[in-house]
Amino acid sequence: MPLRGDAGPLQLQAAIIDLDGTMVDTVGDFEAALNAVLGELALPPVDRGFIERTVGKGSEHLIRSTLAQVGADAGLYPQAWALYQQHYRVMNGRHSAVYPGVTEGLRQLTAAGLKLACLTNKPTAFARPLLVAKGLDGFFSVVFGGDAFARKKPDPLPLLRTCEALGSTPARTLMVGDSSNDARAARAAGCPVVLVSYGYNHGEPAEAAGADAVIARLDALDLRSVL
Repeated sequence: MPLRGDAGPLQLQAAIIDLDGTMVDTVGDFEAALNAVLGELALPPVDRGFIERTVGKGSEHLIRSTLAQVGADAGLYPQAWALYQQHYRVMNGRHSAVYPGVTEGLRQLTAAGLKLACLTNKPTAFARPLLVAKGLDGFFSVVFGGDAFARKKPDPLPLLRTCEALGSTPARTLMVGDSSNDARAARAAGCPVVLVSYGYNHGEPAEAAGADAVIARLDALDLRSVL
């Protein structure tokens, strides 16, 4: 993957990388935690397909959507939320795996001189331990979860605040994600955006989200394609 343009180093300053569906396949963690919660509430389980279509908008949305999916009373949300926090803390990282090419891709971005941030809608208290468990934490200057700011992706606020933390300008900060949430947030923030093709894009192809490029692996990223 060439990381230099014809006139020398490329002018990106930083990259913001999503977590679930972009760096780590976490559907197994969600499946184990959600179905443990549903079992305690005497509710039927959900399948992986539902989870893949639903994750990415924060834990609150996931829990509410799961209760609706199994036909449960929405009033169970506070109890389900509390149980989910307990179970996910235990399951976090146990049933997940880093996607092929991610570690290599992060090394290449670092070698190109970019500061890296992890920005996810997953709660920060779950994001940080997962990065540690998968050996990815050392790549990132900052890590922000969905509870770090007043609004979550697809709102541009998290990207703008992350750029401030990195000391980079949005136009020179690449967003790498897996869904329309990432693409919409990047466009609104003024960041270039690349999506991976294998993630959780709410059941839609990544190619339909309007990114600057779609890649099959993180280590296949050619930074010239977004500048």
